[in-house]
Amino acid sequence: MHTVKLNILFLLFLFAATASAQSVNNEQLRMTPKEVMAAKSTGPSAPGSSNLSAVQVIVIHGDPSKPGLYTILLKVAANTKIPAHLHPDDRVGTVVAGTWYFGYGDVFEESKLKKLPVGSIYSEIPDQNHFAMTRDEPVIVEITGYGASGVTYVNPADDPGKPKR
Repeated sequence: MHTVKLNILFLLFLFAATASAQSVNNEQLRMTPKEVMAAKSTGPSAPGSSNLSAVQVIVIHGDPSKPGLYTILLKVAANTKIPAHLHPDDRVGTVVAGTWYFGYGDVFEESKLKKLPVGSIYSEIPDQNHFAMTRDEPVIVEITGYGASGVTYVNPADDPGKPKR
């Protein structure tokens, strides 16, 4: 039963990605799990990402820097901690591979993290501070939101995308 649920979640993810990508560029999109794992990223600094070099972003649909629906994949390296931050847009995440640890609050607190295995879903409502981490394995998270997106760290010194003074 567990495998059936995971297969249904993954098929829904692929269906959403396929339908969305076709509406944008009239190209067909079909990605097997192996192709998702091998997909190349646009780098760590796409709108809606955390700007960390350990987090690679793949834009599946839309443009997170503009108003409208978008879907991105975050490929997060093992042993990564993402400090407390927020996004201005409404987002829903689904864990596609690995185990994601996610929490809400103004400061990274490991005790507030919830273990989210493959198939788990979580929300990032506009302007709500949250934080995350991976442990001994990389993670892939699919995030769908309604942009324009961006990122603001609670502590500006935590933002690797901002120049240090």
